[in-house]
Amino acid sequence: MTEHKKVNILLVDDQPSKLLSYEVILHELGENLLKAQSGREALEHLLKSEIAVVLVDVCMPDLDGFQLAAMIREHPRFQKTAMIFISAIHLTDMDRLRGYEMGAVDYVPVPVIPEVLRAKVKVFAELYRKTRQLERMNAELEQRVSARTAELEASTERLRQSEQRRSLALVAGKMGSWDWDRSNGDCLWDDGQCHIFGVDRQRFAVTAENVRALIHADDWKRLQTGLEQLLKDKQPSQAEFRLRLPDGEIRWCYGTAAPTLDAAGRVVRVSGVTIDITDRKEAEERQALLAREVDHRAKNALALVQSILRLTRAKDVAAYTTAVEGRIKALSRAHTVLSMARWQGADLRGLVEEELAPYRSADKVTATGPSALLEPAVAQSLALALHELVTNAAKYGALSSGPGRVALNWELKPGTLLLQWDETGGPPTKPPSSPGFGTRIILASVEGQLGGQAAFDWRPEGLRCVLTVPRTSDIVPSNGSGKVRKASQSEPGGRVINAAGNRIMVVEDEALVAMAVTESLTELGYSVVGPFSRIKEALKAMATSRIDAVILDINLGGEMVYPLADILMSDKVPFVFVTGYGAEGVEPRFAHVPVLQKPIEPEALQRLFGRYLASSNVINYRAEATNRAVN
Repeated sequence: MTEHKKVNILLVDDQPSKLLSYEVILHELGENLLKAQSGREALEHLLKSEIAVVLVDVCMPDLDGFQLAAMIREHPRFQKTAMIFISAIHLTDMDRLRGYEMGAVDYVPVPVIPEVLRAKVKVFAELYRKTRQLERMNAELEQRVSARTAELEASTERLRQSEQRRSLALVAGKMGSWDWDRSNGDCLWDDGQCHIFGVDRQRFAVTAENVRALIHADDWKRLQTGLEQLLKDKQPSQAEFRLRLPDGEIRWCYGTAAPTLDAAGRVVRVSGVTIDITDRKEAEERQALLAREVDHRAKNALALVQSILRLTRAKDVAAYTTAVEGRIKALSRAHTVLSMARWQGADLRGLVEEELAPYRSADKVTATGPSALLEPAVAQSLALALHELVTNAAKYGALSSGPGRVALNWELKPGTLLLQWDETGGPPTKPPSSPGFGTRIILASVEGQLGGQAAFDWRPEGLRCVLTVPRTSDIVPSNGSGKVRKASQSEPGGRVINAAGNRIMVVEDEALVAMAVTESLTELGYSVVGPFSRIKEALKAMATSRIDAVILDINLGGEMVYPLADILMSDKVPFVFVTGYGAEGVEPRFAHVPVLQKPIEPEALQRLFGRYLASSNVINYRAEATNRAVN
């Protein structure tokens, strides 16, 4: 409402002449003059228009001024409307008091003085106008305040939602943030930070002492040094560190921190982000373990191939080539079955199908038995054993003649797997004068490596072979623990084993490798004790035999050989490790022990043991220590 906008002034009197005189007097004010000749007409104007001032005659026939004022004041809309009474009669003080009670703001006596009436009406008209202007300004201010308040609330809500989304994103990404105010020492953590540290945000007090209790003891000093360097250089810093959570769990984290500087260049605040990289670290460890395991298996496979090449005997080159290729193919078929199961085990039925497939034409070979999951070492040994049985049958047994038949049956018994090989319809058989290479492989694989039994019955109608293999739970190979020296070559570093005699014990669970090492040592002039595929067997031999030096395979079917190595070291018996893993897999306390990597070359054995060892200066063992270890 502007200053020039007219206001409404209501003139109420039952006499038209008086209304006309009021109109003439007030015309100079330039306002809107509304006229009413009765109280009813006056009320109609009030309900239809905004009235600034009511000029009313006290004495009216139907509804006097006092009654009209009372009615006007009863309506909430007109409780503050200015009313001026005009009276042609002398009013007592009681009448004036009554008029004020009814809401009158002033009295004008008759005869009316124009200047006085105009002045009074003008005052109340201006007051009304100013009041309306103030109300409008207040309303506009309230609207602006309300709009600003709504905008701030909306902005706050958007900020809250953004912070919530940020926190959720950080938590989902295994990230957390923190902020340290150096002026007052306050440090704030968000939900992600608390989640990473495994603490309750409402209960955990972020203090140096409480945080230090969660940081791995080996990493705390390094983090402190990094923070001091940040405050000095005023540059962001990063670090990897470990947490030890209240429940004992270890987590790997990557933290970054950045300083905030004031106008004087002082660090007033440090903010940072923490990322949980435990999964990445575990993946790296698994990858490294996988690489070592692949290397181990490759070297073991090469060692088996090397052993096959060295141990195979034949009349001529062609026969030698055929025998070698057959045995390598047997290993390859076992590897194929194992690879399909990601080296977690091999299905016995699939292994049998692979090994017997070349000889199953015309239903000359049958195989029946339940499903069984074999461990990798068992699968390789049985593959070689089945290969030797079926090739022997093809050369000399049932499969060498038309009517011959072979039946392979197996069954699972408590703690054992029983396989029975029956040949019928072939040439008559008789026990050989000395075990052939195939028989030696079967005996070494089943009895020496797997700790089972192999029984041969040379019946006139054909060979019967019964293989009994212990059933054990899956064993995951271990590469030891700790960080050790680096080495990759199969050479023992030029070192020489100083033994006092020539009796060398071989502890190796790979049957062919054990046979090859035994043969190499024998050719070099040593007397071999063993080979043994289990620690207990080796300990029993030590308790009853003289041992001058030992060759130890580090991993015996998942059993680490370190307890036996400790005994040898205590008894001052020289020994050398053999492994398909890298030399870095050896525990640090055996850093002085030479390491031969598979496949083993005879020349490496010769260089390792130096010269022919005389049988003199025999070591006398402390029997009580060895017996203690056996028990």
